Amino acid sequence: MSDVRRTRGTSDAGGAGGAGRPGGARPGVRTGLDRAKAAGLLMLGWVALLWLIELVDYATGHALDAYGITPREADGLTAIPLAPFLHFGFDHLASNSVPLLVLGFVTALSGIRRFLAVCAAIVLADGLAVWLISPSHSITAGASGLIFGLFGYLLIRGFVERSPLGVVVAVVIATVWGTTFLAGALPADSTVSWQAHLFGLMAGAGVAALTRPRVAVAA
Repeated sequence: MSDVRRTRGTSDAGGAGGAGRPGGARPGVRTGLDRAKAAGLLMLGWVALLWLIELVDYATGHALDAYGITPREADGLTAIPLAPFLHFGFDHLASNSVPLLVLGFVTALSGIRRFLAVCAAIVLADGLAVWLISPSHSITAGASGLIFGLFGYLLIRGFVERSPLGVVVAVVIATVWGTTFLAGALPADSTVSWQAHLFGLMAGAGVAALTRPRVAVAA
């Protein structure tokens, strides 16, 4: 999984219910199964959209690649919300699809509106960092800045919210993907935007810390 950077001018190589209803659930209250279905449908649709966009990009001779983030240029700012939906080829997209699907699904279980707000904050913060510090004459695109952000968010959320389940989730994802994410945030490959990875990770952790629920204090 990676956000890819390329020099401009190059081409890509290669049931709920009220009284009397089963379970006695209150109307308007989502069950765990409802949340899982909503989260699953959202992320399946999201990943399907990315593949559709890449098909369009392929059919147009990779014309969409130019809409990635171009550092310190005015039009690069407008590309910030677009870049996570663009990829430099199907291999690039394939490497991002599974972690986005899994981490997005787990995050969205806490609520779709909250999930979308978290994603928006990560994309904005990470995109601005990429725009500010990435090398000149480069284009950065890909969903992995957001993926690193979701990883950072899930890694921290359980601890700041003091949620045993959240801590278990953090331990599991750290065990499965920790080494990969750590390596991806290091400046080891000039064709990969380690800036997007590092600042995505930091943005996700920051969002988790800043949006923890307030604890009511008894008078």
